Parts: sequence; structure tokens; C-alpha cells
Amino acid sequence: MEIHDLTIAEAGDRIRKKDVSVSEIVSSCRAVIAAQDPALHAYLEVFDDAQTEAEKRDEDLARMDEAERRRLPPLFGIPLAIKDNILIRGRCASAGSRMLENYTAPYDATVITKLKNQGAVFLGRTNMDEFAMGGSTEHSAFGPTKNPRDPARVPGGSSGGSAAAVAADMCLGALGSDTGGSVRQPASFCGVVGMKPTYGRVSRHGLIPMAASLNQIGTLAKTAEDAEILFSAIAGGDDFDATAVKDRNYELEVRNYELKNIRVGVPKEYFGKGLDADVEAVIRGAIQKMERAGAEIHEISLPHARYALPAYYIIAPCEISADLARFDGMRYGGRRSEVGGRSINLYEFYANARAEGFGSEVKRRIMLGTYALSAGYYDAYYLKAQKVRRLVRDDFERAFEKVDVIAGPTAPTPAFAFGERSHDPLSMYLADVYTVAVNLAGLPALSLPAGNVARDQVSLPVGLQMIAPRFRENALFASAKAAEKILSVSRALL
Repeated sequence: MEIHDLTIAEAGDRIRKKDVSVSEIVSSCRAVIAAQDPALHAYLEVFDDAQTEAEKRDEDLARMDEAERRRLPPLFGIPLAIKDNILIRGRCASAGSRMLENYTAPYDATVITKLKNQGAVFLGRTNMDEFAMGGSTEHSAFGPTKNPRDPARVPGGSSGGSAAAVAADMCLGALGSDTGGSVRQPASFCGVVGMKPTYGRVSRHGLIPMAASLNQIGTLAKTAEDAEILFSAIAGGDDFDATAVKDRNYELEVRNYELKNIRVGVPKEYFGKGLDADVEAVIRGAIQKMERAGAEIHEISLPHARYALPAYYIIAPCEISADLARFDGMRYGGRRSEVGGRSINLYEFYANARAEGFGSEVKRRIMLGTYALSAGYYDAYYLKAQKVRRLVRDDFERAFEKVDVIAGPTAPTPAFAFGERSHDPLSMYLADVYTVAVNLAGLPALSLPAGNVARDQVSLPVGLQMIAPRFRENALFASAKAAEKILSVSRALL
């Protein structure tokens, strides 16, 4: 096994035993980046001081005895990639947009502070759909990321750069953000594990905003265990974020998890029209394997599931319209006081800055949200969508009275080809049909590699989505780690 093939858990164990140095791990990942990223474009920037930081960790290790090394945090010396909308002090944070192309973060996001306290090493910032709006990373202002499983296909989005970096062994783990599936869907497309926490479990201080009531910082990793290690490091309350619930830290627990007697709900609404037949076969096969391993499988109903997608695409653009109002060219973005040799007025200043700074998908969602919030339409669209949101949440609460976790497909198809949906926004939005309800309800969920389907003589990953009740991440990870053992999907590039 190459060093960059290690999981976070394996690398951490070897670091503490001094079987491998932090410098060797970071150097190995950087070598893979140099070899593969020119073709994949997972990174927008590779940090030039990563190797120096690794050497500092090795110097710290040299001063420790064996007992001190055993007490090191799980992420000490682990090389990670960070999505471009999470602030790292002194680094550019562009959110994949020309609007913030020259913006330098003045402080660390809370999750970055927590990772620094554990001694993690940051390799670079990863590509993403502009302001996290998109499901393919084709909407990045700096060019698309390609799927390591098949470079002719998208990696998913908006956290496509982070997912591709993990899948290609260009890091051992990564952070992304998930507003309607932006961690789980690219995890499914790239064949890695992607986890979205309960709303309020992780601080969003230092996350460039998109939709305040929906987005959460999530983790991408090679295994469910690694995703849990990352999650445990960033979870907890924060005085800088009023939505981060206090006393909600997460303690890692080492156990040999089994599926025996775990009650798994399978929504009947998640199967049928719109779901690719091959994807359905993989998901049903995975659920059957879980049943043979001792899980109790129960068919459940989420009667308002079909309304989640339209409700989401009213609520999210409305919040986007409000959140992105600050990007006006005055506080953020470029400034042009003249056009064609003449001075411009304030309206022209704002209009030009936003027209030039934002891409087509961002403009589309701002216009949708502004329209839905305008006088005469608020009650008909936004208010009604919020009422549907409550119905969706109630469906989940009733289901969790009978089951421990819910399982189904993460995405209705495997990764699609570049250009296949970029000119049809509605078909792109349909890729989120199984993920957006989780964000509307504020639940924790995870995408786990479940198998593969063949497309154009290429084997493409399929993700199994597992959903748990609010703040029951322990049940989510327990089920996922047990399922991972019996599914036995190879981590190697296909």
C-alpha cells in the first residue's frame, strides 16, 4: 500500500507508532496532486507551506515519548483539503467565484481553528460550484473538476473538488459544505463517504453563506470511520454562531459495530419513476445484504417526499437572494467607477459589479429568490414552501418512531457526462431529489459507497444514503460502519 492510500485512522496509528512521518504522508499526497491534479482540477490552490507544516509536526513528535504520542489527537499530522468557501486566515477564499477572486480571509473559520488545534495539515483549497450553487462543479468560475473514476464525467457538486481529491488520494480527508446534498451527492458520484451533520451540530462561523437555514459544513473521507473522526473534531457549540447548539460535542467510541437488530426504514417513495434501474438494483442489493446481516428492514412512507424538491428550490433561492446581497462591489468584488470613459451612478456601479462578478447559476437563483420574496408572491411561494418544509420534517419524525435509520439512494443516477445537464437547470436540480429533504428537516445523513454500475464500459460508483434523527450521529455512524463491512466496496479507483 502506498502512503497516500492510507485512511485517516491508519495514518494516525502509524504516525503515533512512528512507523511513518508526517512529512512522508504529506509529501506522498503532494506527489499525487502534482501527477493527477493538472488533469482533474480538484484544487484551486495547493498551499506551498504544507511541507513546512509537516516538518513542524515531525519536530513535535521527536520531543514526545511513547505515552505522549498515544494521547495525540486523531488528526495530528493528517493532510486535509478544504473547500474554497471555508475561511483559512491569510488565504484566498473565492467560493469558486470571480466576485471573491482576490478576497483574503481575515480570520479562521471555527472548524479550521478546531482542526489546527488537533495538528492537521492543510494541503490546499478545493474547487466548487460558484457560491456552492450547482450539482456538478461545472459552475465554478475557474473551470470544472473532473471525476477521478471517469474524467469524462462530473464529480458532482457543489463539493466536487473535495470529493475528487479524496477519491484520487490527493488528501486523506476533506471538508465540504452541504446545503441540499452538496457533500453527499459528490461522495456518491466519486465513490467516497460524505457526511452532513445535524443542523446546528457544527459551527458555520467562517463559512461563506449561501442559505442560512439549510447549509452545514460536512466531511468527505475514504471510510465511515474517517468521516466520523473528522466530524468529531469539528462538532460542538460556538459563541460566534448562534445556530450552533452548545454542549453538542461528539465523542468517538471504539466498538465492533453490527447490523443485528438495527431497524432500517426504506421509504417506498424513493423507488420508482426517475430512479435509474441499475442504481435501484445496487441499492436494493445493499439493503438485502444488510437484512442478511441481521438488520430489521421496514418499508416506511414519507408521503410529502415528492414536495421536498420544489419546496427547497423556493426556500434556498430566497435565502440566497438575501445572503448574497452583501456582494455588491462595494464591500466585496471589483470596483469600476467608469464605463466607456464616463462616470457611473450608484445603481450602475452595483449592477455592473454583480453582472460581472456572478455567474449564470448564481444570477438565476438570486432572481428566483427575489421574485418569490417580492410583494404579492411571498405568501404564494415562500410561505407555502415553509409550510411544506414542516410537513416534510413531520414525516421524518413519525418514521423515526418506528426505525433507527432510513436508507435509500443518494442520487437517482451515477455521475453524468459533462454538458449533459448544464444547459437544463431543471434536470440538474433533479439530481438533488433524495438529498434536499434532509436539509429541510435539519437531519444528519451520510452517503456510503454501495456498489457500481456500468456506463460506456466504465464502472461508476453508487451511493447508499443513510439518514438518522436529529443529533443522533452516533446511530448514523454505527449503522454506516456496520453496513460498510458487509458491502465491502473497494476504495481503489475503478
